[in-house]
Amino acid sequence: MPFDIAIAREGRHAGVPSVRSRHAVSIWLFTICVMLLVMIALGGATRLTGSGLSIMVWHPITGILPPLSHAQWEHLFAVYKTIPQYKLQPPGFGLASFQRIFWLEWIHRFWGRMIGIAFLLPLIYFGVTGRIRRRLLPGLIVIFLLGVLQGFVGWFMVSSGFFDSDHVQTVRLVAHLSMALVLYGAILWVAMSEWVPYAPPVPGAVGLRRLVAAVVTLTALTIVAGGFTAGSRAGYVFNTFPLMAGHVVPPGYGTLHPFWLNWFHNRAAIQFDHRLLATATALTALTAAFWGSRRATMLPQGPRDAMLALGVTVVVQYVLGIATLLSVVAVDLAVLHQVVAALLLSAGLIALHSLRGARPDTIS
Repeated sequence: MPFDIAIAREGRHAGVPSVRSRHAVSIWLFTICVMLLVMIALGGATRLTGSGLSIMVWHPITGILPPLSHAQWEHLFAVYKTIPQYKLQPPGFGLASFQRIFWLEWIHRFWGRMIGIAFLLPLIYFGVTGRIRRRLLPGLIVIFLLGVLQGFVGWFMVSSGFFDSDHVQTVRLVAHLSMALVLYGAILWVAMSEWVPYAPPVPGAVGLRRLVAAVVTLTALTIVAGGFTAGSRAGYVFNTFPLMAGHVVPPGYGTLHPFWLNWFHNRAAIQFDHRLLATATALTALTAAFWGSRRATMLPQGPRDAMLALGVTVVVQYVLGIATLLSVVAVDLAVLHQVVAALLLSAGLIALHSLRGARPDTIS
């Protein structure tokens, strides 16, 4: 392509990274995104199984090693017995049961460290060798620092469940989730921009791009609302669909005063709001996908495929949400629901990125 040739020539004469270098950076960042998706699955599993509170210490460097002796296992189990969650465990919950939840949380934390290493070492290499654009390097450093901060936020969340409650505080869980969304979205966007560094012209698609931007916003809000649903255990309150206790709006929706407290502390309201946002997201995404399909002959191949993927993913996610609800939050379905939520956000960002060259001409 002429653009590739121009960039390659610019790289030879001005020290700008070549197309090959930008693609290498892009592949590295896409790999980080895949690792983050695994992390999201592990995080969901630890929360749903109560594993997150099984490790009551956090040493970012030295804590990488698991217990290596029976005495160490016994010590950690004894510490776990002091927190409220242990009192809710079924009779016969012994060392073997503790080890099962411990290993899940340990893998979750270990994988987080691996993501940090997988981000930092290539960042140093690409930065030193000039394979990262100068304007991009500070942003990637900020992303790494935010990733480090995310580890501290994770511990801040976990530590809230050690003393006065049998689970972590909802607000801290949502903060941890929200930061994960920001990091994932930023890395994915940069990865796409390095792979396709210029915006292909998409005439007449300004309205469609705005609609897709609305889908991305609604998806993010729905995921955050899902965090409140998970943190408050509101998913266990009404396990019927589409009605809640025979009503569209559940009984007791607005019992707290001032009214806005219902959005964060009223479990009936929290579940309803999550359903409402999910439905709004699905309808908006399907509208965007339908709009894109009607203009299939006018849109380039990339945006067409992105709109189709967005439509398919939102249907899968909505069905998964219903299945998770009706199963009374079965662990496997709930974890899959959480992962597909991240994939839906990905599909929206990919569609939005593919339309960033939208122009207000030729298509009405």
